[in-house]
Amino acid sequence: MAESKIPDDLRYTVEHEWVVKVDDTTVRVGITDYAQDQLGDVVFVQLPGAGDAVASGDSFAEVESTKSVSDIYSPLDGEVVAVNDALEASPDLVNTDPFGDGWLAELRVADGTADDLLASLLDAAGYRAQIGE
Repeated sequence: MAESKIPDDLRYTVEHEWVVKVDDTTVRVGITDYAQDQLGDVVFVQLPGAGDAVASGDSFAEVESTKSVSDIYSPLDGEVVAVNDALEASPDLVNTDPFGDGWLAELRVADGTADDLLASLLDAAGYRAQIGE
């Protein structure tokens, strides 16, 4: 298996989500290259609605592939402020551009700042160790 792409400027969860700061209180979330590779061809993405409350560690979306259906877990307590509507027509963006056009949702941090959240997550080296690369 080829090594996964793991950008150094993102943070990661042990459940294979990536997180990047949008502004002081908002982050963007997607799934990692490793996760999309494990899933196979993504055929459907179920996203939360804008305004939905999310809790850290709880499922807030689902990604369905030709192999399985996988829950996507929130990295924080907060609120959904945007979702990637392009995934409705093109769920394969999760496979072709997981760190770009394949993002899933933007979440507003309930307590603290985006920097506080990012500091609690894995850096690229930690995520590489997590997946054994």
